[in-house]
Amino acid sequence: MQFNIQATDPGTKARTGQLFSGRGIVNTPIFMPVGTLGTVKAIHHRELVEDIRAEIILGNTYHLYLRPGMEILELAGGLHTFMHWDKPILTDSGGYQVYSLADNRKITEDGVSFSSHIDGSKHFFSPENVIDIQRRIGADIIMAFDECTPFPCDYDYARSSMELTHRWLKRCQQRFENTSDLYVSRQALFPIVQGSVYPDLRKQSAETIAGFEMDGNAIGGLSVGEPADIMYEITEQVCDVLPAGKPRYLMGVGTPENILECIALGIDMFDCVMPTRNARNGMLFTTSGIINIRNEKWKNDFSPLDAQLEGYVSQHYSKAYLRHLVLSREILGAQIASLQNLSLYHWVVRQAREYITKGTFLSWKNQMTSILSERL
Repeated sequence: MQFNIQATDPGTKARTGQLFSGRGIVNTPIFMPVGTLGTVKAIHHRELVEDIRAEIILGNTYHLYLRPGMEILELAGGLHTFMHWDKPILTDSGGYQVYSLADNRKITEDGVSFSSHIDGSKHFFSPENVIDIQRRIGADIIMAFDECTPFPCDYDYARSSMELTHRWLKRCQQRFENTSDLYVSRQALFPIVQGSVYPDLRKQSAETIAGFEMDGNAIGGLSVGEPADIMYEITEQVCDVLPAGKPRYLMGVGTPENILECIALGIDMFDCVMPTRNARNGMLFTTSGIINIRNEKWKNDFSPLDAQLEGYVSQHYSKAYLRHLVLSREILGAQIASLQNLSLYHWVVRQAREYITKGTFLSWKNQMTSILSERL
C-alpha cells in the first residue's frame, strides 16, 4: 500500500497525501464513517458516495464476527461484495470492543475470552484468529490485535498492557505474513501504539511499532475519557516518533475541533461514531457551530440546516422541520441529521486539505476550531 505526501503546511505539522489501495485512492487527511455492521447507520450507500463523498469506511471485526458471521461473509465473497461497496474499507481488530466488555471478558497471554453481548455465547480472540477473521472480511486495511487501556489507568498496568500488545503484534505479523488475501485486493496491516497517557510508554510503543515497518501506523487508547489537552500532547509526541512517510491513523477521534487540532499535529486518518450517534440524539454539527435541534429555539426557524454546506439535505430541510421529525421519533429525522453531520465532517477534512495545500492551514484552523465548537 503506497502513501505519497503531496503538501505540508509551513505553520503546523499538517500534511496532505494520497493512500493508494487496490480499490481506489484515499485523499488525506480523511475521515472514515463508521459502518459497524456493514452499514453506516441511517445512511444509504448512494448518499455516502454522492452527498457525503466518502472515500473509505470502517467496519468492526467484533460485530461482524458475531453477526452475520464469517461463513456468510465468505460465501458472499467478502464484506465489499456483501454490502455492495466498491471503495476501500478499514476494519478495527476488536480490541476496543474487548475493552468495552470489561465485565464479560478475560485477558491472558494467549488472547481474550469473552461473552457475546447478543446471546451470552462464549468466544475467544487471539492475535492469530483476529488476522484470520479480517482476512475473511476482506478489508483493505486491517488492524493488529491490541488491548485498549481505560482512563484512568495506573502506570504498571499501562506498561504491562503495552508490552502484551507488542507481543501480540509480533504474532499478528507472523500470521499475516503466513496467510494470503482471500479476495482481489491486497490487504495492509497497521499496528497500534498504546501506553495510556504516559509519555515514556507512548514513546517506547511508537518506537517499537515503527520498527515493524508496516504500511501504516495507528494510535489507540485515546479519546477514552482523558482531557483533550492530554490527548493532543500524546498525539504530537507519537507523531514525532512514527515515520513521516507512512499514514498515521488516530482511532476513535473525535469532534470536528479534535480532528482539526490533530491534523495540525500530523494525523492523516480519523474515525468516530460521534457524527451518526449524536445525530440520532438530535445534535447537529454545522459550519456555524453545534445545534441541539430539540431546543425550543428552533421550533419556528425555517432557515436551512446549514446554508454554507453543499448538499440537498443541508440546503433544503429547515431546522423547524428536522426538530419536528426528531421530536416525533420519525426515522427520517435520524437520516437527515446523520447526513448533515457526516457532510460537515467531510467538509472539514476537504477544507483542511485545501488550506494545507495553500500553506494557510494554521490561521484557518484557529478560526474554525472556535466556530465549530460554539454551541448555538
